[in-house]
Formats: sequence, C-alpha cells, structure tokens
Amino acid sequence: MVASIEIVEVSPRDGLQNEAVLVSTEDKVELIRRAIAAGLRRIEVTSFVNPRRVVQMADAEAVLAALPRDNGVSYIGLALNGRGFDRALAAGVGEVNYVLVASDTFSQRNNGSPTLETLKDWAEVAAAARAAGVPTSVTIGASFGCPFEGEVPVARVVEIARRAAEHGTDEIALADTIGVASPADVFERFGAVAAALPGIRLRAHFHNTRNTGIANAYAAVQAGVTVLDSSLGGIGGCPFAPAATGNIPTEDLVYMLDRMKVATGVQLPAAIEAAKWLEGVIGRPNPAMLGRAGIFPPAARAS
Repeated sequence: MVASIEIVEVSPRDGLQNEAVLVSTEDKVELIRRAIAAGLRRIEVTSFVNPRRVVQMADAEAVLAALPRDNGVSYIGLALNGRGFDRALAAGVGEVNYVLVASDTFSQRNNGSPTLETLKDWAEVAAAARAAGVPTSVTIGASFGCPFEGEVPVARVVEIARRAAEHGTDEIALADTIGVASPADVFERFGAVAAALPGIRLRAHFHNTRNTGIANAYAAVQAGVTVLDSSLGGIGGCPFAPAATGNIPTEDLVYMLDRMKVATGVQLPAAIEAAKWLEGVIGRPNPAMLGRAGIFPPAARAS
C-alpha cells in the first residue's frame, strides 16, 4: 500500500455546479478557505464554461480574484476549450484541468463537439499552457460508461489518454462521471492506461451514484493511483448526465485512508465542520456518512 495519497478537493466546482441553489461568490470563497484550513492543498475552485449553460459557475473570475495567495495551495480551473483556457489563464489559476469525454454523444452534450474535435482543441491548449508555464491535467469523462451510448470500450479510453498525452500533460484522470464503475473496472482501466503510458501520473474521479465510489477509490489506490478527487459532504454531479448524484465525500474517503495508515494531510474534524457548514449554504443535508456517524475512536475527534 502506498504511504500517502493526494486529495483534490472538487466541492467548489463539481460539488456546487449541480446544485439547484445559486451559491454566492462569498460563500464559495468561504468554502475554499475552510477546505484550506482542513489541510487540502489542491482545490478545483471553478470552471470557465459558458455561464448560460452552467449558471452556478458564472462568477469564476470573481472567485479567483477573492482567494488568498502565496499559501502553498494550487487553485485549479476547469476548461472545456480554448476560450475557457484563456479565461482561466487571465484569472490567475495555478493549474488547468482540461476535460475530454470518452463517448461522442456525451462529448457533444458536455463539450459542444465530438471527442476528436475536443482533442484538436486540447492540442492548442496544451501548447499555450506550456508557453505560459501553467501545469495541466486532462480528465477523461465517462471513462467507465456513457449515459447515452452505454459501455465504453477500454481501448477507447486508452486511445484518448494516449492522444492527450502526446501533447503533454502533467496528469491524466479517469472519471466515472455517472457512477457505474466497479472495482474490477477500476483495475482494468487504470492498468491499461498505465501500461500504455508508463510513468504518467494517474488520478481518479469517482461519483457515488450507485454507492460504489469508496470501493472504487480503494481499488484505485491498490492499482497504483496516487491522486483522488473528492468533495466535502459528497455533494456534486454533472449537469449533463441524467440522474447524476454526488462525488465521494472527502471526509469519508480520508477516514478510510486514515484507518489504512495512508497519509493525506487532511484534518478530519475540520473537514467534517466544513461539510456541516456547507449544508447550511445549500439548504439540505449532505450525503456523507462520517458527519453523522463520527470519527472512531472518539478521541480522534479532538485531534
């Protein structure tokens, strides 16, 4: 088992983008501050997408402008195309996460064009990012299944990852956007990508739609993945995926890893408090379990 796992906190972006309530810029910034206080050091803070399509992310520039700097935290901005990258760069993100989608139908709905067209856009963005000295990651959405086309072949995911890596990226993430994966799928797909791209840093993004997210995270760690996405409270989902539900809860994931003696740098009491605070912002209970069940042993709650 690895000694440590890096957690990428996605609640400000993937978490809030699927909420019915519009969260204020001030509350988004406060959520990010609370995530930082809990020890999270890579945070996907917003997405630079068409505000008419994802109105919850319409204040992307304002969020970046209000964040504390020079604190060792990398603020990630998500982009779907060159326009989004240009906005992210101008806003001063620490890194850009570019999204490709493994199926053409979902890519058309999410990105506005088929997968091969978005790969061409990625080539231009990758070159611009290198020139600007901005780290990048590529997330391949629907890597484990598509809500419109069904099963996605492993070879398709590997080919997209290979073509994305040809243009240079610091990290490739496989995303179970609709929460259909099993641990066996995780072993198979991450193993195939690792074999095709030896040495590439791999990241996993699991949704908990069918309650397999934590099991898949465990499988990813065993498969050699060193970076996991999660969301405080387990909120989130993709607006363009039918029946989408939340991400893996950060606090539940960290509890599991703590019990496995895998370091994350995240302080569980602070993470639980941040998730409870977030419930008040979105006006409903979050799906995470740890805030209700508590840390074990009880003495750990004060640590």
